[in-house]
Amino acid sequence: MAPIAVLPLLVTVFTGVVYRLAKSWFGLSRDQVHLLMSIHEGEYFGQMLEPVYVLLNGIGLLWMLVKGGAMLVHYWKQTLRLRSLTTQGRNLFKFARQLVVQREETD
Repeated sequence: MAPIAVLPLLVTVFTGVVYRLAKSWFGLSRDQVHLLMSIHEGEYFGQMLEPVYVLLNGIGLLWMLVKGGAMLVHYWKQTLRLRSLTTQGRNLFKFARQLVVQREETD
């Protein structure tokens, strides 16, 4: 699903950035860069499908943010769990070593 959602997002980001830079840095007029804004807004889909494109683009962005956040939380939980197990393993090793030392002292 992500490859399908990322392509329109990349087109939107690329055309938006190039549009802004062309106007600001290169001094192009609005008419000269209108093609970029048409692509950015999805005007090539026609008047009926343009709002659908914008809506699906927004939903795709939100979906990718939510999924990415969920993956990050899962990673954090897994990392914390591994750290906890490592700490428990060290504590268990220290406890076992203390038992061995105590047994050697009593013998």
